[in-house]
Amino acid sequence: MLDESPFKGKTGLQRVWNALHYSLAGLRAAYLAEDAFRQEVLLAALLIPLACFVAPDGVGRALMVGSVLLVLIVELLNSAIEATVDRISFDRHPLAKRAKDIGSAAVLLALLNVLAVWACVLIG
Repeated sequence: MLDESPFKGKTGLQRVWNALHYSLAGLRAAYLAEDAFRQEVLLAALLIPLACFVAPDGVGRALMVGSVLLVLIVELLNSAIEATVDRISFDRHPLAKRAKDIGSAAVLLALLNVLAVWACVLIG
């Protein structure tokens, strides 16, 4: 296909191996460049072990841990959006602001989700 990326082409185990390295590079880049991601990793490092002790059962534990991991996932996507917008231009533009604000709103909702899930599991 002419529209495919020139970086595609590996298949099988080579593709999986490459994808693993790209993913680890992305995690490292986010950790080094994004203060919010580092803060959320610290939050996760505290909350995930705590969930293992305070959750009443396996389902509650899974919900609590999953809600925390969701924050990290959404923050990674938000950081990717911000990097892409900044790559295109540093000029102020209403659409660039909208994209960044929407990404930030997604992180906020993920954080509120942590509060709601933890409250539901712990309070019953």
